[in-house]
Amino acid sequence: MRDRPVSLHQPRRVAVLSLHTSPLERPGIGDAGGMNVYITQTAKRMAARGIGVEVFTRATSSEQPPVVELAPGVLVRHIQAGPFEGLGRGELPGQLCAFAAGVQRAEARHEPGYYDLVHSHYWLSGQVGWLASDRWGVPLVHTAHTLAKVKNAALASGDTPEPRLREIGEQQVVDEAARLTANTPVEAAQLMELYDAEPRKVHTVRPGVDLERFTPGSQLAAREELELPAGATVLAFVGRIQPLKAPDVLLLAAAELLERGLDRDRLRVLVVGGPSGSGLEQPRALQELAHQLAIEDVVRFLPPQAVDELVRVYRAADVVAVPSYNESFGLVALEAQACGTPVVAADVGGLSVAVADGSSGLLVRGHESGPWADALSRVVAQRPAFAKHAPEHAARFSWERTTDALVDSYTRATIDFRRGRVGLTEADVAV
Repeated sequence: MRDRPVSLHQPRRVAVLSLHTSPLERPGIGDAGGMNVYITQTAKRMAARGIGVEVFTRATSSEQPPVVELAPGVLVRHIQAGPFEGLGRGELPGQLCAFAAGVQRAEARHEPGYYDLVHSHYWLSGQVGWLASDRWGVPLVHTAHTLAKVKNAALASGDTPEPRLREIGEQQVVDEAARLTANTPVEAAQLMELYDAEPRKVHTVRPGVDLERFTPGSQLAAREELELPAGATVLAFVGRIQPLKAPDVLLLAAAELLERGLDRDRLRVLVVGGPSGSGLEQPRALQELAHQLAIEDVVRFLPPQAVDELVRVYRAADVVAVPSYNESFGLVALEAQACGTPVVAADVGGLSVAVADGSSGLLVRGHESGPWADALSRVVAQRPAFAKHAPEHAARFSWERTTDALVDSYTRATIDFRRGRVGLTEADVAV
């Protein structure tokens, strides 16, 4: 790792709040997803730079130890807040007080000033981060990951709108945070336009991809391991099974491709992930859709996969589909491209940054099966050209760069916070 100048205002120890999901959980299960990957990858890299990281999350089992070492310099603290069994996000606001109390008690065991900064992820954690920041006299940096007003403006058919309670809570956190990190310029603009965030507080920090683990490899070998025909057209979806992620779009497009004459024996569709969020209300809805479309014979459902198995899925696929109704970024798209597999994605949110339209994949407006079938067909037909550019595009994103930007955001938040508290001039708090 290259040497970096260290600011006098760079924090020594950061309290990371992730109330509703733990970085120890496998992405694709329950509420675990890209946010878990983001926290894990940046925490490890900050620790390698000498910044201690302690992640606070809600305990979901009596067997979980109070503290787990995720990596050298990174601790995960399990806070008891409510019953151990899983709670839906709609039930978690009732546990904010209990979680906040647990966080405060953990800090109270140390000397004052133990944490230099609070970084909250998602609005629920932001509510607790706001209190911790105020009590400890340290800056709050907040990453929303998703925004209620954005989700409600592009709601999937049959999905449940985000409640007014969340919109109010998000607004409070936006107003109180010293710094707001957005995944893309699009999200930064949404924070300013929809939540009146002060422009000086908003900092774009693009997520990355693990370029050492997600790499191109033999498609034939991957297909052999997954028992897929060598000459098949393989389409894949990876993510949580819920209306927001729209895996049904891929199944409808696959059915359309068969109607257009694609050889049934040559088509395989992989759906990797588990039910989550509102998808838990009808956990078998996707299997039932495959039955209704009479394509059960070409669709294979796989549970959430560990990284090595996920790499195998990406390499085996001709195309990975990301048809979400809303994505603040879309880590799956980056992971697939890093493995040399082009992506067809919905033209929403951060996916316009994660995918180089016309080069590493295609962006599709809307969610109608016809345009999706068109895009999938085009990428399959021109796969060598798209596959060449996919890893080149992914190489522009790395967790090292994300951590660079995040640490800079921490430093700037600390400078602004100290200046505001004691009335120092810019020269007094120069980096």
